Amino acid sequence: FVIEDFNGKELVIINDMIFTGKRSIKWDDVEEYLKHFVGESYIISKYNDLIYIGSDLPDEYSHSDYTRILKGANAKAKANAVQGIPELIEIASEKQHKENFKSKHNKDAKFGWYKYESRFALPVLDKNGEIERYNVFHVAIIVRHNQDGKLYLYDIMNIKKETSTLFQY
Repeated sequence: FVIEDFNGKELVIINDMIFTGKRSIKWDDVEEYLKHFVGESYIISKYNDLIYIGSDLPDEYSHSDYTRILKGANAKAKANAVQGIPELIEIASEKQHKENFKSKHNKDAKFGWYKYESRFALPVLDKNGEIERYNVFHVAIIVRHNQDGKLYLYDIMNIKKETSTLFQY
């Protein structure tokens, strides 16, 4: 669900950590989870942009070069952010366009790329498994502008924990 934080900025609250692990995230499980979004579409409220979820998202999200380098809290944050994809898209802001320069994306990003900013919060649990507080994360939502003229979610990147926002709910 979406709330406004103390500064009036929208924030997606994700209450369950469904992807956890002491050593590493099972990205194949994240990929499977994402498959249930394929074929759906969501609107970015601020711009009225319709964002589609294509069949390429589960693999790209789970196995991109960016995902491979993630460790620790940022890996867990990206894995668990999948639960809030509809809301993360809905509250996205700070739209930026960039031309496509890679020939491998001539079809799937023929009209370039869009980057939006979004935010979500994940629970920090105490030793009894109760929610103690929330850590807030800032992300870039990467959208490709396909040759069919539609916008498709491509990946979520640049995950950064907001150190000033330890949120109690």
